[in-house]
Amino acid sequence: MAAVSLLETRGLSKHFAGLRAVEGVDFTLPEGEVRALIGPNGAGKTTFVGMLCGRIAPSSGTVAFEGRDISHLPAHRRIGLGMAYTFQITSIFARLPVLENVALAARRRLKGAAVTRASLAALERVGLADRADQIAGDLSYGHQRLLEIAMGLVQAPRLLILDEPTQGLADSEIADFKALVRGLVVETTVLLIEHNMNVVMETADRITVLNFGEVLAEGTPAEIRANGAVQAAYLGTG
Repeated sequence: MAAVSLLETRGLSKHFAGLRAVEGVDFTLPEGEVRALIGPNGAGKTTFVGMLCGRIAPSSGTVAFEGRDISHLPAHRRIGLGMAYTFQITSIFARLPVLENVALAARRRLKGAAVTRASLAALERVGLADRADQIAGDLSYGHQRLLEIAMGLVQAPRLLILDEPTQGLADSEIADFKALVRGLVVETTVLLIEHNMNVVMETADRITVLNFGEVLAEGTPAEIRANGAVQAAYLGTG
C-alpha cells in the first residue's frame, strides 16, 4: 500500500530579479518519512524551504499539505495546520527559563497543567530536562537549537522541518540527536536540512538533492552515495 502524501510541490519556482533561485521543483514527502534535503551552498534549499513554510511567496507552482493547496497561506496559518519549522516557530526568549520557552509554544494547543506536563516531556525528548530552570540565553548555541526542537515537538506537528539542527552540537549530542530523529517517525514526518553527511546518511529514509535550484537526484542514502552526478556536484566537494 502506497504511503499517504503529506506534502507536495508541483512546478515550484522562485525568481529574484532574474535569478532563478528555485526552478520547477516537483517534490513529494510521504507521511511517516524522514526526508533529508541536501545540496551545495546556493543550491536553493533555503528558498525552497521558505516557500514550504510560507515565509517566501512562490513565483509560480503550488505547495499542497494533506492534499490542500496552501501556496498562498501565511506562515502562521501553516503552523496551525500542523507544520512546525525550527527557525520559524519562534526564536528563543533569551531572558526566560528554558521551561517557559517551551510552555509558550505548548499554549498554542494546550491549557492548564497539561502545558507543563507536555513541556517537560518535550525537554526530556531532546535531553534538556535537567536545564528546565536555566535561563535560555545562558544555554550554549547547540543547546539553544535543541530547545527550538523541543518548542516544535510540544506542538505535536504533522510535519517537523529541522534546519541545520546539529550545528553547534558536540559529537555525543549528535549521536543522541540521530536517535531522537529516528524515534520521531512514529508520531511525525520530518524534513531535515543538514550539511552533516553522517547525520543525513544515518537518519534519512530518502534524500532529495538540490543543485542550481533544481532537483538533481532523489533516492535512498545508498543510491545518493553511489550517484555520480551528486558526487560531482556535492559529495565530492566535501
